[in-house]
Amino acid sequence: MGIMRMEEQWWKGELAADIHQTLRMKELKLPVYKAHSPQLGMRRYFTDLLTVLSSRCNLCPTARHLAVYLLDLFMDHYDITVKQLYVISIACLLLASKFEEKEDRVPKLEQLNNLAYMCNVNVVLNKKDLLKMELLLLENFNWNLCLPTPAHYIDYYLFASVGEKDLHNGWPITSLTKVKAFMEKYAYYFLDFSVQDYAFLNFRPSLIAAACVCASRICMQISPSWTTQLQLLTCYSWEHLAQCIEMMLIYYEHDVKEASKVKKQVTLQQQVVGTVNHQTTTQVLFQQSSYHPLAQHSTALSQFQSPVQDLCSAYRDSLQAHRPSSLLSGSASTSLHSYSALQASLQSSVQTLPIQGPITMQVAIATEPRHCISMAYGSSYFSGHHSYTARCFDR
Repeated sequence: MGIMRMEEQWWKGELAADIHQTLRMKELKLPVYKAHSPQLGMRRYFTDLLTVLSSRCNLCPTARHLAVYLLDLFMDHYDITVKQLYVISIACLLLASKFEEKEDRVPKLEQLNNLAYMCNVNVVLNKKDLLKMELLLLENFNWNLCLPTPAHYIDYYLFASVGEKDLHNGWPITSLTKVKAFMEKYAYYFLDFSVQDYAFLNFRPSLIAAACVCASRICMQISPSWTTQLQLLTCYSWEHLAQCIEMMLIYYEHDVKEASKVKKQVTLQQQVVGTVNHQTTTQVLFQQSSYHPLAQHSTALSQFQSPVQDLCSAYRDSLQAHRPSSLLSGSASTSLHSYSALQASLQSSVQTLPIQGPITMQVAIATEPRHCISMAYGSSYFSGHHSYTARCFDR
């Protein structure tokens, strides 16, 4: 039990550098993505569908990213009907899970059909059609599924993401363990962004993973933003990462604004509910009400909190817990860097991309009134166990 298995945390073992080098060699032979699919407008919907299915099946991040990448490459070469896209998407998820996960963690057909029904997918899969589609996919990829994705690199880069000489808001870091825990959450947050927009497929997977770490350091106000150690580890300089980081921070700024709007709406609704409850209390002597819909709804609203605020507040509190009060008084500006303040430091610019919202999916599993879907991923040959929340960063 106490012995660490190499296949679960390869980035900590003696062969980590060799495995990383092999992955970097593999990514040089990846197919060129041209974004020629006639169904490109539906890509975001199927990406979200694969995300939901993989999270409910407790698949590792590498399996989910590989499934989306297989779907991207296949859609790029064929004109596929919408009904076929459902079958192909699930077939990609099965192939990716068989390649990345252990046998007992591969989803079963009955489980996938049940989840598809819960996601309002009006398609019932059978074993014969699914095997036929898997064979078609394997032949299309020449039976080679060793296709590196950003998720394959992220743990290796996170292992060296924070150093003892790094500073937070100009002060030494008191707890590397806590900072690394928050760094992992931020990095996987940006990693989710990278899979949602096909524009990131113009970058190499290793560069995207490195940019996730750098963007996380920027948002956490850790300086310098990119260290010499990380540059030597990833073989990427700041100039190489600037364009990808800028795209990520554009999405981040948009996500923060959207979360802030939702928070204001919830606060306003809670105030209205509080006013109604107060009026109901004053009338209790005249009319006893056994049920009030707004009073019931207030419980649901109280659960609809903004998770980024919780994460950022916990991060700041953990770092400042051991500082003298005189130091805390001088560091009142602990909010995250805005993109406008950071833009001047970027040496490379990129045209602002239109934010493509996901096609609405009425997922029956999301019965709890939460802003995000909690994900717990298991272990695979290239990824350890990660528990984090997707799209849950808020101010």
